[in-house]
Amino acid sequence: MKITVLMENTTIDPSLCCEHGLSLYIETGDHKILFDMGQSAAFAENAVKLGVDLMAVELAVLSHGHYDHGGGLPRFLEINSTAPVYLNQHAFEPHYNGTDKYIGLDQSLEGSDRLIFTAMDVGLDQGILLYMAEDREGSYPLDPAGLKMAAEDNTLIPEDFRHEQYLMICEKDKKILFSGCSHRGILNIMEWFQPDILIGGFHFSKIDPDGEERDRLDQAAEILGQYDCTYYTGHCTGLRQYDHLKEKLGERLQYLATGQELEL
Repeated sequence: MKITVLMENTTIDPSLCCEHGLSLYIETGDHKILFDMGQSAAFAENAVKLGVDLMAVELAVLSHGHYDHGGGLPRFLEINSTAPVYLNQHAFEPHYNGTDKYIGLDQSLEGSDRLIFTAMDVGLDQGILLYMAEDREGSYPLDPAGLKMAAEDNTLIPEDFRHEQYLMICEKDKKILFSGCSHRGILNIMEWFQPDILIGGFHFSKIDPDGEERDRLDQAAEILGQYDCTYYTGHCTGLRQYDHLKEKLGERLQYLATGQELEL
């Protein structure tokens, strides 16, 4: 499997754009998959520079309904006229940040016949599965981190991230899990799926590694270290937070930036 980082908050190459967002191009033995599309069309511009043909993508997955993962969806639909895009049935529900700013998807796209809405775990092909989060119970508390969703009466309430989904690819006796932001809690996700390799954000960027919540990062590192898993992270994990975790997890934790290529 080969993974090319089309978009992440940082870049290894100044000729490539970087923005707060995530987009990964995945080549398995049989398929070409796009996982998330960043917050703008910039991921597609990077794809050209990196030699990635988005027209050849056979299927796309949107991890959840936030702009920094699905903002580039309109551009992908323009470039690629055939690939279905799998997203959770709740992805177009309104989502807001801590200042009540809308951070959801472009709702004009909701009626596109290219979109396939998932409501339960589904197999996309042999060894390729999408897992839902809504009905899963975890041992660790869910932290909305200030993010909000609209209730039925249109008041804003803490997010429950029911719109999140995870892509599992099983190849060469390895279980590789892709998780856009791990909003449901990286510790819960590891408990549920126990992959050999996890790729995605940990959503720790609001935890100050030098502040009162430092113990949360230490606890997370201790628990993550108990799994026989290699982690590739970035985006919403946070750079300082990554450095703190790296001290604990060593080579089992790696950073993925725009322009990097990973062979598994």
